[in-house]
Amino acid sequence: MSTAAAAYHRHDISDRAWQILEPRLPGGPGKVGRPAQNNRRFINAVFWVLRTGAPWRDLPPDYGDWGNTHRRFIRWRNKNVWAELQEALVDDPDFEWLMIDASYIKVHQHGTGARGGNQAVGRTKGG
Repeated sequence: MSTAAAAYHRHDISDRAWQILEPRLPGGPGKVGRPAQNNRRFINAVFWVLRTGAPWRDLPPDYGDWGNTHRRFIRWRNKNVWAELQEALVDDPDFEWLMIDASYIKVHQHGTGARGGNQAVGRTKGG
């Protein structure tokens, strides 16, 4: 493995976390539907994107096609798979893998408690 490859694989989940997650994942043996292809690689890909903040298109090729990974991420989100996985891991005292959210909200300076003047909230600078 090259140095660059090792750098982005540092975001991969641990064997311990994988043992907790694997039985709860869709597409496993005995589950309804088509068998999933490499769930661990998929989860590592999602974690890489979330932890680095990079766009899906910048997903390293070792993790698979970015488009398929993104579609699968959306399907799991719509089926609440991510919430169920978080519930499974919440009892584990090792929180290195836990993320709240990769999004953030920019707050206007007046929303942070600073004293402001008289501003028309409904009007933009352009008129």
